[in-house]
Amino acid sequence: MAENTEQSESAAGDAATTGADKRQAARLERRAARLAKQIGSFARRHGGAQGQLAYVGQRGTRIVLVGEDGRWGDLFAHDAAVARNAVERAGITLHDEFDGDFAAKVRTGPYEWKRMAGIQVGG
Repeated sequence: MAENTEQSESAAGDAATTGADKRQAARLERRAARLAKQIGSFARRHGGAQGQLAYVGQRGTRIVLVGEDGRWGDLFAHDAAVARNAVERAGITLHDEFDGDFAAKVRTGPYEWKRMAGIQVGG
């Protein structure tokens, strides 16, 4: 009798874990879909886009976007798999590195130059 109780408790625990896993997977899919929508919106506004994923430690992954017009932006995902899923859903080109050719596409404006100058002088 005790053996049957242990088996039924184990089965109930497995079902609860499976349910929790399914909810977590659905939550991650929704996050990826939301990010993909934002990436797509950026790409439409800027004549297309390319991206690069930058791992930022325990905090997650930064999705750096560069539009065909040179404008840039970024998004943040708390998980590298979610970031990669979002980029794949959006259908943009993904670079392994932010190399010279990719960086050359970025057009910096007065705001960025002012911020960079402020950082240099302690502001």
